[in-house]
Amino acid sequence: MSEGGALPLAAQVIRAADGISMPWKDGGGATREICVHPPGAGLDDFGWRVSIATVASDGPFSVFAGVERTLTVLEGDGLRLVIGAAAPVEQRRDTAPLSFAADTPTHASLIGAAVTDLNVMTRRSDWRHAVTRLCVEGPTHHATRPGTKAATVLWLCHRGQVTIDGGDGVVQLGPLDTWVVESPPATRWHIVPDGTAELYLAEIERLPASGDSTSGRHEAAGIEKKVSGPGPFP
Repeated sequence: MSEGGALPLAAQVIRAADGISMPWKDGGGATREICVHPPGAGLDDFGWRVSIATVASDGPFSVFAGVERTLTVLEGDGLRLVIGAAAPVEQRRDTAPLSFAADTPTHASLIGAAVTDLNVMTRRSDWRHAVTRLCVEGPTHHATRPGTKAATVLWLCHRGQVTIDGGDGVVQLGPLDTWVVESPPATRWHIVPDGTAELYLAEIERLPASGDSTSGRHEAAGIEKKVSGPGPFP
């Protein structure tokens, strides 16, 4: 699909076909990295990272010191997670994105078939993030960004096709295409689905040097009109 207009210089579209899936060493799944900051950073030194993983067997999550993670099930029957000493929690396609400390020992068990999940991770000393699910249908929708100070916004189209106008750029996204916008203006995102579409909005904010680094998340974007809200796995 081609862009519907000029893109701002600090934006890029990452097509589903552009990603490279890397199998885990233990054979329990595979990960496709979508975007990482700074570019080229590895698992030990990223500031933030967005990826899609396929979980094929039960096992422990990889531990990332000083990192907050949000996990969202995209496909499959779901995961049963044991995070530290907390009671088990089940994550399915119809549950809200789950945020938790990536340095807390976590074990995942498949509820049924293999799972594909979206992972957004930020280093809590410098960054924080929020992930929002949007199910859109009809001629037009708007997603507002009241009070956020996101340095980077990522739109991932999970199902269907959609055109998004961010004020200074327009893109068309198909399944598993991602639009990454750096230093976005405070704007309303104009969303036009081709029928019905499911999207994920990840907002990544840089913390001030003197900010409170204990908070791993901020308030998610407000959604207007008919949008359903949040209704060894790097």
